[in-house]
Amino acid sequence: MIVDITFKITQNIFTDIGCNEDKVLPGHLGTHFDVMDKEFPLQYTERKAVVFDVSAVCERDIGIKDIDLTQVKNDMFVAFSTGFIEKEKYGSKKYFKEHPQLSNDLIEKLLERKISIIGIDFAGVRRGPEHQIKDQHCADRNVFIVENLCNLKSLLGNESSRAFTANTYPMNYSGVTGLPCRVTGRL
Repeated sequence: MIVDITFKITQNIFTDIGCNEDKVLPGHLGTHFDVMDKEFPLQYTERKAVVFDVSAVCERDIGIKDIDLTQVKNDMFVAFSTGFIEKEKYGSKKYFKEHPQLSNDLIEKLLERKISIIGIDFAGVRRGPEHQIKDQHCADRNVFIVENLCNLKSLLGNESSRAFTANTYPMNYSGVTGLPCRVTGRL
């Protein structure tokens, strides 16, 4: 079974975004990753992956104890299913400013395991000014962060975590700060 975990862009999206339009500069609309002066390696297009259900984590950062780190291996695509993109309207002020975030400790543990991609169903692994800083920190360690995924719950079934194969295909743009991409999960 193949599941499209890419947020669908419709003609209405620009109306929905309204005054939050500055948050979706070219290349940053929908499912994308921030380039951070790096080039996406072609070998990253297919990765062994795991998705963790962290939808029960509220009013605090998603931390190390919220996932089973023993499932995280070298070169993996590691996804976090919060359900936020399904609950909060994409493009709203709340979507961009009050989304979940991963703890700094969790991000460091993922980097120590030399993963390839972090996939999230919200706007960034950190909020506000920390967003770009943490994206750069990860990119400097050859880890890309794919933002605004959807349908991650469908990969989980009734499990709290599940292995799958992730395919990530970014656009072949140059000189931009964000790359839209299509992402699928194969069970």
